Amino acid sequence: MTPLLQVQHLSKAFGGNQAVNDVSFDLKAGEMLALIGPNGAGKSTTFHLINGQLAPDAGNVLLNGNSILGLAPHALSRLGVSRTFQMAQTFASLTVLENVQMALLSADGLDFSLWRKAAPYRRTDALHLLTQVQLDSQAQRPCHALAYGDVKRLELAMSLANQPRLLLMDEPTAGMSPQERQALMNLIRGLVDTQGLAVLFTEHSMDVVFEHAHRILVMARGGLIAQRSEERR
Repeated sequence: MTPLLQVQHLSKAFGGNQAVNDVSFDLKAGEMLALIGPNGAGKSTTFHLINGQLAPDAGNVLLNGNSILGLAPHALSRLGVSRTFQMAQTFASLTVLENVQMALLSADGLDFSLWRKAAPYRRTDALHLLTQVQLDSQAQRPCHALAYGDVKRLELAMSLANQPRLLLMDEPTAGMSPQERQALMNLIRGLVDTQGLAVLFTEHSMDVVFEHAHRILVMARGGLIAQRSEERR
């Protein structure tokens, strides 16, 4: 079976700094793959290259066997690629429900300027996404009133608005307590197990990595230096 994601010989330099150097790996549907390494190893740059925020100097990225090189993030979203960030990207002045409705508007290719006319927009779908991340009881709360762990769960719900096949997560548990980290990663594992979602994530918390990743890639100085598979029940 063709892997969902194939990264082939990616390289990217900034001046004299080789940020990513001949990086290759695959990711299957229903798999969680952790990309770890010290600060400056090239992890975030690799994410930017996969997600279309940067153009590589060499190499290719394939989704379901088709090259997605050169596609912008919004075009990749239409193909089922989503991303979350180390600092959650949410709208603090809107309610939890409205944040997800905004994500659904974006997933459907509609302009945010239509928001005033679209307050009921896909409300049932938005509530379903909030139920998936166990936030439906807080749907009417303003986002700025949420605990940080709940903000990260909200960002996850928003990232699911385009029904992704591939989810890229950069430091998903950064700034969270151990209990919040466990709760969020359990939610993600549930999506992987029940929906066949493929997840590529970076993470500094090694307990999260070893408990939840099916495979681990180790990156240093722009290149992959090791990989390990973890046994999962």
